[in-house]
Amino acid sequence: MVDLYILGASGSIGTQTIDIISNYPKLFRVVGMSVGHDLVKAEELVKKVNPEIVCLRYLDTKINTNAKLVYGDDGLLEIARYKSSQNKAILVNALVGSSGLVPTIEAIKNHKDIALANKETLVMAGDLIKSLIKKYNVKLTPIDSEHNAIWQCLKGENKKQVNKLIITASGGAFRDKSRAELENVSKDDALKHPNWQMGAKITIDSATMMNKGFEVIEAHYLFDMPYSKIDTIMHKESIVHSLVLFSDLSLKALLGHADMRIPILYALSYPKHLKIKNIKPLDLNNLNLTFNELSKERFPLLKCAYYCGEKGGLYPTVLNAANEAAVSLFLKNKIKFLEIEEIVISYIKKDYTNISYNIENILELDDKIKKEILAKYGDNL
Repeated sequence: MVDLYILGASGSIGTQTIDIISNYPKLFRVVGMSVGHDLVKAEELVKKVNPEIVCLRYLDTKINTNAKLVYGDDGLLEIARYKSSQNKAILVNALVGSSGLVPTIEAIKNHKDIALANKETLVMAGDLIKSLIKKYNVKLTPIDSEHNAIWQCLKGENKKQVNKLIITASGGAFRDKSRAELENVSKDDALKHPNWQMGAKITIDSATMMNKGFEVIEAHYLFDMPYSKIDTIMHKESIVHSLVLFSDLSLKALLGHADMRIPILYALSYPKHLKIKNIKPLDLNNLNLTFNELSKERFPLLKCAYYCGEKGGLYPTVLNAANEAAVSLFLKNKIKFLEIEEIVISYIKKDYTNISYNIENILELDDKIKKEILAKYGDNL
């Protein structure tokens, strides 16, 4: 039996995690979970899994449950620390944004393995997280389909013989539009991802290709690969989830449906491939796969991610903070789509080399940049 602690249980990854583990009640139990502001949905999920501790977003709110109720950011930390049995414990981090970083650190310090869907954790503090993983001897397994695919392709291989990691990208909602056509696209247009059902923030990041940039930085930390050995490619069908090119020029790829339940279950049950219900095998007789260049000129935020990753230090933190604030403004119709890029680029051009890399400065700079950007457009953090 594995004890699960799901942060972001009411979001896309969280609900799919609950859906897939419900088929294996003798293998997994949800001990703790955090839910969003939708109390009706929260009660529905809590009733389904019967956890011991639940984090609600706001104080003075309640749901019908016998579970211990905790609140806000402090509540997330309580779940990260909570342990009621000697079972193996896994924290599923499905939070969106920088709010996922500190709970991950706290969970590691409390000897929980991490199943990671929160990109910002590694983008903001990859070096710090890696050192903590080693210090506390816990496992970090990737939920994102691309990294999950690379992880499986590297199984049993010698990393010294890897030529390239190749991360595939569907291209997002605007993959077939020119730069000129992006001038007046709407929020509703940007939220229409052609292949995946995801939350609003990550869907916008897919349209700008910032999401793929974050995945490049994550891959650097997850697989100890230099940025020169990490490539991206457009693959509109989202069937090949990523590839590895070896020294002998052979390619290894992982294929599967665009269904997040597959990588979620593997991340939780590794090294087993457990059976998944209600998903049919790929029809290889009618499989058409295309691959095209993912241009850094067409998607400048992808280029920005490589730049910040190579610079290291606090630059990935800045990249994430500026992007998070800009996407929030776009989702509130306060800026245009292309202004997301303008805001991010303006911040990463500044000099941050005189600020020491530590958790305090990471969190302080993240907060400062977000507040600065949002205030400029009359919004609040």
